[in-house]
Amino acid sequence: MSRAVEETNRRMLRARDAMDRAYAQPLDVPALARIAHVSPAHFARTFRATFGETPHRYLQRRRVERAMFLLRETDRSITDICFEVGFGSPGTFSRTFRDIVGSSPREYRKRAVALDVPTCFTMAWMRPSA
Repeated sequence: MSRAVEETNRRMLRARDAMDRAYAQPLDVPALARIAHVSPAHFARTFRATFGETPHRYLQRRRVERAMFLLRETDRSITDICFEVGFGSPGTFSRTFRDIVGSSPREYRKRAVALDVPTCFTMAWMRPSA
């Protein structure tokens, strides 16, 4: 692997790590491109080539993964969870959740049972596909 490819991968990982840390914050491509020290257009193209999905879709999936955990492990309202994980409206949250998981948040909560196994196993078993 060339030095240029390694540097590009490091920049994309830096932006993805920022998305993982601040998933509930409003993040857009220009802000993420600044973190990676590249132009917004180059960032969007390179992120997709590196990780196989757009930055927006990756962020949505991270938010939904966190919402899945909260739906399983807490009794908080779906609306509270929606806003906590960074969605701006319950409708967008529900639609995105259904696209990624295959069921609505309410249906997911009904069928998801908090398992008495380590969280890392639960996350691996219940992780939505890209």
